[in-house]
Amino acid sequence: MKPFLSETHDAEALQELGRASVQIVHDLKNQINGLKLYATFLRKRLEKTDGRTDELDTVAKLLAGLERAAADMTTLVRYGRPLALRRVPHVDLGRLLVAALGREPLIDCAACVGEFDHGALTEALRDIDLGLRPPNQSAAQLEVQLRRAEGASAPVAVIEWRGVQTMHNDAHDPLNSFNGSAGLRLALAAKIIRAHGGHIEHDAHTYRVRLPLTT
Repeated sequence: MKPFLSETHDAEALQELGRASVQIVHDLKNQINGLKLYATFLRKRLEKTDGRTDELDTVAKLLAGLERAAADMTTLVRYGRPLALRRVPHVDLGRLLVAALGREPLIDCAACVGEFDHGALTEALRDIDLGLRPPNQSAAQLEVQLRRAEGASAPVAVIEWRGVQTMHNDAHDPLNSFNGSAGLRLALAAKIIRAHGGHIEHDAHTYRVRLPLTT
């Protein structure tokens, strides 16, 4: 299936479709949560009655599929609704990036401090880091650097992911598509970056996030 691009010549039609879709997805998510309750109940009954291994495996797979579907729908609903950021001043972007990645990036920034929503931005940077790596690429193969640069009117933080494999260099930017679960999370991450006054750009093997810093 080809990815659905977020670009269209009929922006108003897309907005109407988006609003309708968000409500439909919200209702479907509630139904899936109900199915999860029934499946959980069935699993517990099977465990108490020493159910067969294949039956328990089937229920476990059913629950896993429902969990993935519910998570994707939650992401889509969040993307379709306005973001309500809780920005606080004096957030150390270096520490936030370490928490998001779960590893130490290369930090060349003595004072990368800004007004950010800590939770939302951590989630966005984590999802970008995960989404830019195909399954066969480890975190160590993707170099991440944080540095400070001078913008037109204020300093900016530049976060670069280097060594992105060529699967992301086709005509469809994964940060602007809805191609699968990873595409949904990347689209939401890009929206969170833009809501902070930042933007994302990329070239051959590098993705670059720019975020405004406190002067």
